Amino acid sequence: MVNPSPSTVQSSTTITDVDVDSLAHCAAYLDLQDISNMAMSCKFFQRVAYSDSIWHRFFREHWPQQVPSSFSQTSGVREAYLARRTALQQFKFVDPLVADFYTEARPYNHVLLDKNEIIFSQGSVIQMMKINSFFSGRDSLVTLSDHNARITCMRLFSLNETSLFRSETQREENFLVTSSCDHSIRLWWKGSCQRCFRGHNGPVSILSDKLLGDNSGKVLASGGEDGTVRLWSLSSSGKRGQHALKATLYGHEKPVNLMSVAGHKASLLVTISKDSKVRVWDTATSCAARSSCCVGMTSVPRAPVGMKCHESLLYVAAGSSVITIDLRTMQKVITAAICQPKLYSFEIMPSKSLICTGGIGKAMLWDIRRNQETLKPEPMAELEGHTGAVTLVHMDPYKIVTGGPEDIYLNVWEADTGAQTNSLTCCFPERSIFSSGCSAMAVNGCRIVTAGCGDEQGLVRFRDFTDATIPVSSYEEDEPTSKFWDPQTYCDSDS
Repeated sequence: MVNPSPSTVQSSTTITDVDVDSLAHCAAYLDLQDISNMAMSCKFFQRVAYSDSIWHRFFREHWPQQVPSSFSQTSGVREAYLARRTALQQFKFVDPLVADFYTEARPYNHVLLDKNEIIFSQGSVIQMMKINSFFSGRDSLVTLSDHNARITCMRLFSLNETSLFRSETQREENFLVTSSCDHSIRLWWKGSCQRCFRGHNGPVSILSDKLLGDNSGKVLASGGEDGTVRLWSLSSSGKRGQHALKATLYGHEKPVNLMSVAGHKASLLVTISKDSKVRVWDTATSCAARSSCCVGMTSVPRAPVGMKCHESLLYVAAGSSVITIDLRTMQKVITAAICQPKLYSFEIMPSKSLICTGGIGKAMLWDIRRNQETLKPEPMAELEGHTGAVTLVHMDPYKIVTGGPEDIYLNVWEADTGAQTNSLTCCFPERSIFSSGCSAMAVNGCRIVTAGCGDEQGLVRFRDFTDATIPVSSYEEDEPTSKFWDPQTYCDSDS
């Protein structure tokens, strides 16, 4: 009898026969996303992915000065890592890295926070500040003054969606688009204007929140005081942007002041004019006729404050309520929130079915699912403690940040519960030159930038909580008489 060759014998050994510690050692070469995917594959790999040695490494990489030394019996390194990451995202610390930049005493219209750049506008002037250059003491400010009238909107988009994209090294870069009362739209990159689009017969009031179309050719939409919606190709070349205007969409009778790209179809654009008329445009449709792209119309009660699209639903804040419209039928679905006497701002977090609205002296948090079966929606939490109107609202999966032009403090709240986690000053309360509150803000993960203007100077304040170490609770225990703090601050001035 001939014995089978060893090569023909099927091995019964599998990867699950390898002990957990050995696999955890191999997993040291994986990043956080790979580890998360590994944990979801099966229970055995979940045990490997939850190993303390893996999460000790992540701790050392992210916070080398904060490596945990001991844990309770009910939690491990992974739980400690996730808890610290959540706390940082929710700004639950009193010692962030802070930088103050002083400007002329002119109102701030907009603020954006990119990976390594703070961008803000005052009147017709844009200023861009490199964060790492600022902290290293190098000249960090670039002033862009090509516009000759007030800037009305600023957006950041990925560079690889334009003809400026040349190599893979640029894939993570963004470019800036601005609109202005000077009737123009400008595309900025590397500190200079790369394109100038003209076509509106009046001030350009709004830009689309996302680019339209597929990867074959991205399109930017703009709305103007002339009541038109215009589509611009970002693939066109030439400094002046000749031939960039793809279409002009007619139909609105009043200035267009809000627009958003639908979530379920990348070619659908939703616009609202000042007379509360809503129009939906299919920008992929041939626009030979003046209004042939319009595929849906409706109206909302009272003056619109803001709107956001999510999948096939449109959320519109108008007057004192937030209503939901199904873009497939153009029918109202629910009233998601009511804020008397009027709304000043709103934001949505679709992944958690949450809405936050800004009113007088407070913001309110709403659970969309809870209010689907009721005619009179009720807030799940009232975020109180503000002075004046809450005109600024930011939401992400971890936190809500609220503020307004009459309040020198921004308040931070847990997104899930509405519990307050922190209160941040937008200026120095003891300095009388700062008489106003926060006129603009931008939040990006563990970082936040605020802008406020006083009688003599303007202040742009940047905070980075990434390496913060002192929790709010510990500070309040040590300093029970003071709610606020004065962390170490880097300062600069253009004067």
